Amino acid sequence: MTPVELSRTVLRAVCRAVEQGELRVTVPERVVVTEPGPGGCGDYATNVALRLARPAGQPARRVAEVLRAYLVEAEGVRDVVVTGPGFLNISLGGQADPAVALVREIRERGAAYGHSDALAGQVVVLRVPYEARAEAIADAVVRIVATQGGRAEVEHGEPVNLRPVPAPEDPAPLGADAAQWALLRPAPHDRPRITADHLVQRESNPLFRVRYAHARVRSVARNAGRLGFAAEPGPVEARDLLIPLADHPRILTAAATHRAPDRLARHLVTVADAVLPFVPTVLPRGEEKPSAAHRARLALAEAAGTVLAGGLSLLGIDAPEHL
Repeated sequence: MTPVELSRTVLRAVCRAVEQGELRVTVPERVVVTEPGPGGCGDYATNVALRLARPAGQPARRVAEVLRAYLVEAEGVRDVVVTGPGFLNISLGGQADPAVALVREIRERGAAYGHSDALAGQVVVLRVPYEARAEAIADAVVRIVATQGGRAEVEHGEPVNLRPVPAPEDPAPLGADAAQWALLRPAPHDRPRITADHLVQRESNPLFRVRYAHARVRSVARNAGRLGFAAEPGPVEARDLLIPLADHPRILTAAATHRAPDRLARHLVTVADAVLPFVPTVLPRGEEKPSAAHRARLALAEAAGTVLAGGLSLLGIDAPEHL
């Protein structure tokens, strides 16, 4: 069961509780599931009971217990534990390894991984000043909002509703990709740095790390082909990488909802920093023969590459095959 499928399962549990009269709330459009936090357990957790407690007029733990009764009956759910003020911690069973399901989902959806209908039918009007940074952010927001089923329109004129701190100087000398990154990565209220640091080919440069991580993934995929093996999702121990990959849909939704491409940019740095130490484990070493473990690692690395390429594209930045 993938995170998207589990989210729908939780949503169905809410619907059933409402239909049975146990909860009197408006059914939310979507439910977010994440890795369990401190004190949690199981494979995934959700705070939906805390969100519904106030409109339901009941304590969050009572809402959680109501939803638990429906969730434990769902196919693919082995157990549900209520922790803290009302978090639902869900253990999966009778299904593929969640990590395997995640990698398969990314491979199946490709660049569309993380896209949803969270903003379906919504039209976002962005009124921006004639200024380079405002234009760059608005351009990225148009693409990001579209991933969530919405539509963004850019206008110029008062009253302005998107006015980031302007760039201190013309970013064009940095080149298209570095200029775009320099304008988008800082939060809108932060002053962007238009410096040659964005061009440095070293790990100290976040843009370099993101683009280099993608290029490295593409390189190992080519080398795997030369060694005669292809990617095949399978069990793999790489929690530090799996967590940000699973979190990608939430990040995209947040970036679209808050008109904040900087959130996506910072997320790509997190993915890159997780995949770079993992890449050296993908290919066989010495006389070692390709195994199921190598195929599983390659599949996970390629999934990370898909997320990096898709995110860079949304920011208007090239994802190089070689670097």
